[in-house]
Amino acid sequence: MARVAIVTGGTRGIGEAISVALRNAGYKVAANYCGNDTRAKAFSERTGIGAYKWDVADYQACVDGVAKVVADLGPVDVIVNNAGITRDATMRKMSRDGWDHVIDTNLGGCFNLCKACWDGMLERSFGRIVNIGSINGQAGQYGQVNYAAAKSGIHGFTKALAHEGAAKGITVNAIAPGYIDTDMVAAVPPNVLEKIVAKIPVGRLGKADEIARGVLFLVADDAGFVTGSTLSINGGQHMY
Repeated sequence: MARVAIVTGGTRGIGEAISVALRNAGYKVAANYCGNDTRAKAFSERTGIGAYKWDVADYQACVDGVAKVVADLGPVDVIVNNAGITRDATMRKMSRDGWDHVIDTNLGGCFNLCKACWDGMLERSFGRIVNIGSINGQAGQYGQVNYAAAKSGIHGFTKALAHEGAAKGITVNAIAPGYIDTDMVAAVPPNVLEKIVAKIPVGRLGKADEIARGVLFLVADDAGFVTGSTLSINGGQHMY
């Protein structure tokens, strides 16, 4: 029977590539999104993957969203916590709301979705969780104390939860992407982007499909001996 996977932020960018890769590998996929209904509808029409709207920063919305996925597709076996936002500013200019929104979405969303699915995974003695961190959670980045803190927190969250799931058939791993050719990176000013690419040893931005391949490896049934790990996919920009 096909495994059921939820991919948060799963209708755009890296999340879309992950959703499609999982579908192509035989998983039943629910792609979560929060904001853009038009984009989500186009994604579902193009891929045949169901899009489910809720805010991962809202715990009860995650509980209700997971219940809807379970009703439609079956018990959740795989979680990919990919949803993330940026509200970049220096400390001097960053508002408390800018801090809270990023922390609550990027890090709190991981807790909310894992919490909503954890008991079911324990009962079935199987689960695969992949949390999408970032090179900037490993190395830091100017003007991103909120984003870097949230992504760094994801790496610690991953290791701690891996201890809890290890004896229960549940693995918890992270992927730390470098700079990937997505809408978020495309919004970076060209002169800044040139400087970023110049620091990447392989000489280019990464591709969303390259992150998706890492996810497929970590969620496989036969990847049960890999847990608490962070897979860095960054073209050699940061070797951690």
